Amino acid sequence: MHRTFLVSVAVVAGLTVMGCDTGPAVESNRADVESAEKKAAEKQAAEQRERSEEAAELDRRAANLESQWTEMQTKVKTRERTATAGLREEVEEDVKNARAAVADLKTTTQENWWERHERALERSVSDVQADVQRLTKQKTMPEPTEKAEPVGTAAGFAERRDAFVSRLRARLDAMEEQLDKTKAKGALETERQDTKARIDKLQEDLDELRSASPDAWWDVSSERVGEYIERVEASIKRLDDNKTQTDKPRS
Repeated sequence: MHRTFLVSVAVVAGLTVMGCDTGPAVESNRADVESAEKKAAEKQAAEQRERSEEAAELDRRAANLESQWTEMQTKVKTRERTATAGLREEVEEDVKNARAAVADLKTTTQENWWERHERALERSVSDVQADVQRLTKQKTMPEPTEKAEPVGTAAGFAERRDAFVSRLRARLDAMEEQLDKTKAKGALETERQDTKARIDKLQEDLDELRSASPDAWWDVSSERVGEYIERVEASIKRLDDNKTQTDKPRS
């Protein structure tokens, strides 16, 4: 009986010692987890601040397009220069759409970015196609043989991305071929060149998109909006490219 009691005391003492030994280890592990969570939260907050600052800068640039557009309209009239009605209407609409693009960017997340990116590129390609058809007087354009995966597809990101890129590339190739066959002069040639430049830029964007990963969602989205603003700025500057017969060099 006495021996049994001593054994029990020894066991309890041993467990007590073990408990004392594991206590600091548990506290250390908890501290490590809390530190890692804190660092992750700080990193996430810093990234969000950077995204907000970038979006604010794009918003400022988009708002500035309106004053550039007004200034160019005055310059065109003063210098008695003209631009095609199609180009003027297109630039005017682009100026308005730039603000909407930035507003859309501000609510873009890692969950919805790809569907928005698809829609934006589809819209850009369709806009260019409308211009190509007007310039080439083509009622229809050849349909691409490759089809993109529909929204909500079960395919993986890479498969969906590649199918989308291939389909848009086929459409752009067909437009470029038709545009290269078209001859134009004056303001129409300026518009043809502008449209050709848009096709080339979209081709470059698709080449880059083919290697994009979901982790690059903000970079891809913000770059698209920034380049859209740059294109509108360039289009505004080219509105007075067509000189009239009475437009003589100023001394």
